[in-house]
Amino acid sequence: MKILMIALQILFIHVFLYLGAGVKALLGVPIPASMIGLFLLFIALCLKIVKLEWVEKGAGWLIAELLLFFVPSAVGIINYDDIFSLQGLETILLIGVSTFIVMGTTAFVADKIFKRKDRETA
Repeated sequence: MKILMIALQILFIHVFLYLGAGVKALLGVPIPASMIGLFLLFIALCLKIVKLEWVEKGAGWLIAELLLFFVPSAVGIINYDDIFSLQGLETILLIGVSTFIVMGTTAFVADKIFKRKDRETA
């Protein structure tokens, strides 16, 4: 029964993917349909149109199995070893710097949110 519920929730999340594809086709925006669908799901959750319980377990499963979606991409990169041999150091440096920027920005925003919540509760 749990597997069926997770499958139905994943299908429900896919509804928003297809809504995003429809919005992209109608408006012709240069944003991926999946991002538009995610934004629509976020808005629906914020406006309480969609309850969190309707998507929580399916989204949790997708996040838990996220690595499976990246493995084929990583294996495909092996075919282009000549690119990485020429630009490998630059690529590694870029990955390191971008990771540092993302981690720093996340820490900064999280710190601001925690300080704001502390002021509100005090």
